Amino acid sequence: MKFICERETILKGINSVINGVSSKTTLPILEGILIQTNDNEIKLTSYDLEIGIEYILEANVIEQGSTVVNAIMFSEIIRKLPNSEIQIKMNEKNLLEIECEGSLYKLATMNPEEFPELPRINIANSVKLDQTTLKNMIRKTIFAVSTEENRPIFTGSLFEVENNKLNIVAVDGYRLAVKSKEVDETNNFSCVIPGKTLNEVNKIINDSFDMITVGIERNQALFEMENCKIVTRLLDGTFLKYSNTIPQNWETRIKVNKNMLQNCFERILLISSSSIEKEKKYPVKINVEVGKITISCSNQTGDAKEEIIAETEGKDLEIGFNPKFFLDSLKAIDDEEVYIEFGTNRSPCILKSVEENGDYIYMILPIKMKD
Repeated sequence: MKFICERETILKGINSVINGVSSKTTLPILEGILIQTNDNEIKLTSYDLEIGIEYILEANVIEQGSTVVNAIMFSEIIRKLPNSEIQIKMNEKNLLEIECEGSLYKLATMNPEEFPELPRINIANSVKLDQTTLKNMIRKTIFAVSTEENRPIFTGSLFEVENNKLNIVAVDGYRLAVKSKEVDETNNFSCVIPGKTLNEVNKIINDSFDMITVGIERNQALFEMENCKIVTRLLDGTFLKYSNTIPQNWETRIKVNKNMLQNCFERILLISSSSIEKEKKYPVKINVEVGKITISCSNQTGDAKEEIIAETEGKDLEIGFNPKFFLDSLKAIDDEEVYIEFGTNRSPCILKSVEENGDYIYMILPIKMKD
């Protein structure tokens, strides 16, 4: 095997597949990247038996072949080489030689025949959309995915195609995020895709109108682009019937400048995240009165209080929340203004993008405040 390619080209491929490499395994082969040549293309593959990533890049292939090399060592060497052409070849001792502008490295390799094959998926249902749209939908929901392994179904996001609309839903027991988009797909289907996979997909896809296909078959999902393919297992279990949990009516509603509110919560979080009790985060209190909202927090570190002018409707209200949950949603909303809808001080509140016509909804459960 011998080929020549630009450093930036192969580095982009390595960065795309590196997080499919297993970090906790007793099989050294899973710590590697499979390198295969095909005409004037190079295919890089990683697979940790849960998520597999293939990336194809252009190169000047002089001799065909394949090998497996330790992913971390290979990526660090390429990353630190000059931004120039790199020659990579297998020598007679089965060492991978990496040569660039006077630099020469030789790495031990592994048998490519021992590298596990990625699952072959016969797609039963699929949806096609542009990469920018999918990237935006994942960004607006991924932070609400649970990190608690005792409820594994909530460590993923629901992908649901229903009535020509794709819904991506994430929930962690305290909050819920739903982003919807109309699609050209008449079949209704759903699956739960691991949050880890969606994070990797979001790193790889571009802010572009290039298309990506999401296909599913029983226990596997496939994300397929022009030069990259991501295969992942699906999560088993019954996802929350989320539409039944979202309040349809409100008793108090505010319309407020998003950036002002976000800046306020970022400042309040300095007090809420106590410097004395590192692991404890104190709730913030929100008071809604005619024409304004007051946000405050008090603990052993100190006190904080902020007032913001807002359009208000309905009843006055006092309610408590985890400030980080509010902040995560505000960072995901791109509009200048947001609606926040409340029921009672014990019922969930809803944040809505003013301009997205209900296509983005974020729900947070309140915290009981001490008297």
